[in-house]
Amino acid sequence: MTVAIVLLALFGSAWLLAVIEGWMVTGRLSPAAPLFSGLAHLGRESILPRSPDRVFFEAAPVLLLVVAVLGMAVLPLAPDLIIADLGTGALFINAALAYVLVAVIMAGWGPDGAYAMIGGWRFLGQLIAYSMLIVMPITAVAMRAESLLNTAIVGSQAVLWNIVYQPLGFVLFFIAAMALAFRAPFDLPTAEGELGGGVDAEYTGVRLAVLRLARLTLVVTLASATTVFYLGGWHGPLLPPWAWSLIKTLAVAVSMLLVGRYLPRIREADLMRWCWILGIPLALLNIIIVGLLILVVP
Repeated sequence: MTVAIVLLALFGSAWLLAVIEGWMVTGRLSPAAPLFSGLAHLGRESILPRSPDRVFFEAAPVLLLVVAVLGMAVLPLAPDLIIADLGTGALFINAALAYVLVAVIMAGWGPDGAYAMIGGWRFLGQLIAYSMLIVMPITAVAMRAESLLNTAIVGSQAVLWNIVYQPLGFVLFFIAAMALAFRAPFDLPTAEGELGGGVDAEYTGVRLAVLRLARLTLVVTLASATTVFYLGGWHGPLLPPWAWSLIKTLAVAVSMLLVGRYLPRIREADLMRWCWILGIPLALLNIIIVGLLILVVP
C-alpha cells in the first residue's frame, strides 16, 4: 500500500509539474494537456536512427525513470509513509542519482548522432562540476541529525529547519540539484539553440514520452530531497504531514522551473570553474560552520 501511495504522489506531482510548465510556456492552464501530449506521443511512429547502439538507445529512458523512482523510495512523505527507511538513506539517494549520468551518456551514445553524443559528454563534464556540491551539503545535514536515516534528518528539523540552520548548504544543494536535473540554466546536454535537443533529439514516439516523464519525475525526486534535507519534510501546522511534504516538494520543483526561465545558459567551462573554485570551498565552509554550531548549539 505504501509503495502505491508514494508512486501515486510521485507521478501525480510530475503531472502537476507538466501542467505548470505548459502554463509557463503557452500562457494557458490546461490540466489535460500532459495526458493528450502523452497519448499523441504513443500514437506517433517511434523512429530508429540509422545505426544506433540498440541496447543503450532503448535502455536510457527507462533507466532514467527507474533512477528517479529509486531515489524517491528512500524519501519520507510522512513518518510512516516511506517505501524503504534505510539506515544509509542519505547516501543511497546520492548513489542512486549517480546513475543519472549513466542514463544520459547512454542516451547520447545510443543514437550514434553527433549532437546527442556531444550532449552526453557535456553532462559528464557537468557531473564533475556539481557532484561534490551534492555530497558535501548532505554531509552537513547528516552531521546535524547524527544519522543517515532520512526520517531522522527530518526529525532533527522539528524546531528549526535546515534552510535556516545552514542556508549556505541549501543554496549549494539547490543549484547542484538543478544541474543534476539538467534544467535551465544547466541544460547543456539538451541545449535547444546549440544542439537541437541534444540527448533528446533522436527520441520520438513512446521513447520520447518515457524520456520526458523520466525528466519530470527526476525533478520531483530532487525537489523532494530538498524538502527532506532543508525544508523540514512533513513538519507544518494544521495539514496532515503528507500534505506538507507534497506542498513543499511542488513549490521547490516549480521554483526550479522558474529560476531557469530568467537565467542564460552557463558555458560548461564556466560551470566547472565556478563549482570548483567557488562552490567546493563554500561547501567546506558550510560543513565547518555546521560543526561549530553543533558544538555551541546542540
